[in-house]
Amino acid sequence: MARAIMLQGTGSDVGKTVLVAGLCRAARNRGLKVRPFKPQNMSNNAAVADIPGDNNHGGGEIGRAQWLQAIACGVAPSVHMNPVLLKPQTDVGAQVIVQGKVFGEARARDYQALKGRLLDAVLESWGKVGEGADLVIVEGAGSPAEINLRSRDIANMGFATRADVPVVLVGDIDRGGVIASIAGTHLILPEEDRRMIAGYLINKFRGDVSLFDDGLKAIGKFTGWRCFGVVPWLKAAARLPSEDSVVLERLASGEARALKVAVPMLGRIANFDDLDPLKAEPQVEVVFVPPGKKLPVDAGLVVIPGSKSTIGDLLKFRENGWDRDLAAHRKRGGHVVGICGGFQMLGRMVRDPDGIEGNVTEAVGLGLLDVETVMEPEKTVRNVSARSVPFDLPLEGYEIHLGRTTGPDTRRPSAIINGAEDGAISADGKVIGTYMHGLFGADGFRGKFLESLGVRSGGIDYRAEVERALDEVAAELETHLDCDAIFSLAR
Repeated sequence: MARAIMLQGTGSDVGKTVLVAGLCRAARNRGLKVRPFKPQNMSNNAAVADIPGDNNHGGGEIGRAQWLQAIACGVAPSVHMNPVLLKPQTDVGAQVIVQGKVFGEARARDYQALKGRLLDAVLESWGKVGEGADLVIVEGAGSPAEINLRSRDIANMGFATRADVPVVLVGDIDRGGVIASIAGTHLILPEEDRRMIAGYLINKFRGDVSLFDDGLKAIGKFTGWRCFGVVPWLKAAARLPSEDSVVLERLASGEARALKVAVPMLGRIANFDDLDPLKAEPQVEVVFVPPGKKLPVDAGLVVIPGSKSTIGDLLKFRENGWDRDLAAHRKRGGHVVGICGGFQMLGRMVRDPDGIEGNVTEAVGLGLLDVETVMEPEKTVRNVSARSVPFDLPLEGYEIHLGRTTGPDTRRPSAIINGAEDGAISADGKVIGTYMHGLFGADGFRGKFLESLGVRSGGIDYRAEVERALDEVAAELETHLDCDAIFSLAR
C-alpha cells in the first residue's frame, strides 16, 4: 500500500479541494508518483473517469474535484479516486454513485444506514488507488467534528482510523472563528480520532501573517498540535474549476465587458464549471443570477446549465419568472445555449413516465426549441470527441445524462458525437441545445462562437491556464507550508 496523508477540515468549504490539488502538484513536481483519493463526495459537478477493466461502457462518475486533482497528479482520472459520490436531487435525498455506477437513491436517514455496506467499496478502491503510487493524498468531507455521525462515518475519521492515515486539520480563517473551530475540534473528538491528527494548517489568510502569531500560540496551548503553516488567499484558485455550488453564493458580477452572459442559478445546478472557459475570456462577463433576481436585460447570451432535477428546476424556473425574462431576451434578439438539463428545458415538454426524478412526471418546457424529452432509466456516461456542426470545429467533452430528446429541431444538430447527431438549433440559429458538457473548453470553437456574437476572443489556451494555476498554487504551498514535514507524515 502506498504511503498516505489526509486533509480534513474544521467545516465544509474550508479549501481542502484546492489544497489537495496543490499538494498533489507539489508532490509531482518533486518526482513522486502521487494520486488523489476522496472516500465520499457530495456534488452535482461530476466528471467522467475510467472504469479499470470495463471496456463495454463509456466511463463512470466521480466528483469534479478528483478529476482536477488527477490532472494535478498528471494521471488519468479513475472511479476509484472517489468511490462514493452523492448527487443531491431533493432537499432530503440524493442519487448514490458507487465506483462510478448508479447504486440507487437514498434519503439522508436511509443513507446513514447504508454507509456500512459502502465502506467495503471504499476500502477496495483505496487499495486500487495506491497501486504503483509513492503517495496518496486523501481529502475528507465536511468535518470530523460532526460526532453525531461518527459511528457510521466513511468520509473522515471513520476512514482515517480504519486505513491508518495521519490527518492534517485545515482551518479557514476567512470565515472567522478559526481558533475556536480548531480548539473545539480537539475538545470534542474522542481520543482514538484525536491521535490521528498530526497537526493543522490555516487557510485563506489575508494580510500580515505576523498579526496571527498570538492566535497560533493560543491554538498550540489549547491543542498541543503542530502548525504546518499559514496559507494566504490563493488568487490562482479562482482560475481552477469549482466543484461545490456553495461558491455560487459568493460570485459577484465583475466589471462590465463586451458580452454579458447570464446564468440562472438552478436549485439543482450541475456541472456549472462549463462556464469557466467563458469566465476566463477578457471580453466576457459571466453573471450567475440567484433566485429572486431577474435575468439582466443587457445580457447578450443566456446559458441554462445542467441540472440534477430537470423537471423540478424547470418548475422553479417558471416560478421565479425567468421564463418571462427569457422570452423577452429572445424578442430582443438575444442568444440562448442550453446544456444537458438546460437543453431539455428549452423544448416543448419534458416527460418522466417512470418517476425517475421524482413525483412530478411531466412539465411544459420553455418552448424555444421544437423538441421533447423523455426520461429513460439508462444513463449515458462517457467522454467524447465531437465536431461542432455550425462552425465545423473539433470539440471535446463528456456526457452525463438521462433522457432522449427528439423533434424537428434535432434535424439541425449542434454537434456530431461519435458519428451521431447531438442537440438541436432553432431556425434562426440563436438557440442552441446540446447534451455535451465542456464544449466551451474547446479554444477554437469558443473563439468562433464568441466571434458570432460580435466579441473577440482573448486567444486563451484554457487547459494550459488550468495547468499554470495548479503550478502557481503548488508554488504558494511550497512557500507557506512546511511541505517536507507534511509529506514526511505519510505512512
